[in-house]
Amino acid sequence: MKALIITSQLVQDHEFIYPFYRLKEEGIEVEVYNQSNQIVKGYFGTKVPPQKDDKIINLQNLRVSNYDMLILPGGVKSMELLRLDDKAIDVVKKFNENKKLIAAICSGTMMLISAKITKNKKISGYYAWKDDIENSGAIFIDEPAVVDENIVTSPHYKYVGPWMKLALKTLKDLK
Repeated sequence: MKALIITSQLVQDHEFIYPFYRLKEEGIEVEVYNQSNQIVKGYFGTKVPPQKDDKIINLQNLRVSNYDMLILPGGVKSMELLRLDDKAIDVVKKFNENKKLIAAICSGTMMLISAKITKNKKISGYYAWKDDIENSGAIFIDEPAVVDENIVTSPHYKYVGPWMKLALKTLKDLK
């Protein structure tokens, strides 16, 4: 199995670190797109590794079929950068079109909104984004972890445990 984490500098450190190692613990290969071919730092200084073989992952030619899941950690500043990355948004759309698991936490939900894949979906996200989530056509759910088909969301890093537990369960259910 293989997962892709799409993130950027100033990611919310807990929301990157926990899934990165939790997936590895499950024997899932993890690749990271951080918009660079160098180490970038999370909001609290965590070093986010460069991509595969120190080369930037080419999102334009990315084969979604090579992956089983997509992780979208939050971090407001990280989302400000990623939401301007059309290629990253296209990858989110392709994962959804292919019914691949997408797990977003906190402001990572903003990538779902930018990809226009939230309509009529039950979505959690950071509480300050409730209006944005509802305005995107989604149903805001205030719970630690929410699943709607292939999308698993969570509002806050304090829920990384329940979020990843539900994401891994959903991954198995989708297989």
